[in-house]
Amino acid sequence: MARQHPAPRRPRLPDLPRVTALGGGHGLHASLQALRRITDEVTAVVTVADDGGSSGRLREELNCLPPGDLRMALAALCGDDREGRLWADVLQSRFEGGQSLRGHPLGNLLIVGLWERLGDPVAGLRMIGELLHLRGEVLPMCETPLSIEADVLGLDPDAPDDVRTLRGQATVAKTRGEVSGVRLVPPDPPACPDAVSAIMRSDYVVLGPGSWFTSVIPHLLVPELAHAICSTTAQRILTLNIAPADETDGFTASRHIELLAEHAPDLVLDWVIADPSFAAGDPHLSQYVASLGARLVLADVAMRDGSPRHDPLRLASAYAHVMDLG
Repeated sequence: MARQHPAPRRPRLPDLPRVTALGGGHGLHASLQALRRITDEVTAVVTVADDGGSSGRLREELNCLPPGDLRMALAALCGDDREGRLWADVLQSRFEGGQSLRGHPLGNLLIVGLWERLGDPVAGLRMIGELLHLRGEVLPMCETPLSIEADVLGLDPDAPDDVRTLRGQATVAKTRGEVSGVRLVPPDPPACPDAVSAIMRSDYVVLGPGSWFTSVIPHLLVPELAHAICSTTAQRILTLNIAPADETDGFTASRHIELLAEHAPDLVLDWVIADPSFAAGDPHLSQYVASLGARLVLADVAMRDGSPRHDPLRLASAYAHVMDLG
């Protein structure tokens, strides 16, 4: 089926910045919830390497893109009115009974159903966006499913320096070893053209927060996406996590930045947003931030309950400060 043209957008207000946010899972969900509070011009570019849970089952059975992270991005960009909150709940609700449907979110089935009907993942996501009156757009980083492969140290206690290869997003995300690098399978995949276009026309590009090796770095491993991120005239904002995730357990904030530079040597940043709790005790953070050309913004963006999650309202305030929105 021929690619549908983008849906007509409302007239753009001159004071609203165009923002493209890249990531996946809960990290991207938090970033989108924050960004939608300061602009309607948001494009989410989502990783497509998930192979666990409902997404993994649907991917294996239907040979489709994993819909889970795309679903979460759609839910994050639903409006704050009653109808928007209802649609977000519908997308996220899971079947609890039966055999084949148990554990599947309703949104995943809606997405893959439209993909089968239309034969075009971007057209399917745009149709759902129109249905939900989405405050922005959701795109896959690639239009074919990918896998993640990682080099991991310390998996064998008798040979802690041996490097072993793990494959699969779900496996890498839960490893207790030390991940030293990741790559995509197949290597050098083509980017979604609409995602590249969104990055190039943006005023700001936001990378992170999220699982570093499986949600953040993969965008830098797609050559066309990496080139767009590095060459766009947009200002580039890196949002660090509140605390290390399983796959980066024990890593400092500066180590997170170092990993980005190792996987994308041409990357230059303009801003790095870090919660003081993660930056504390890391004397090298300012140096690593400066090495990528960025300015460090320390902002209290964590949830008030002490959990290692971003508070969307606090994060929105940090983004508004960086974007000089008053």
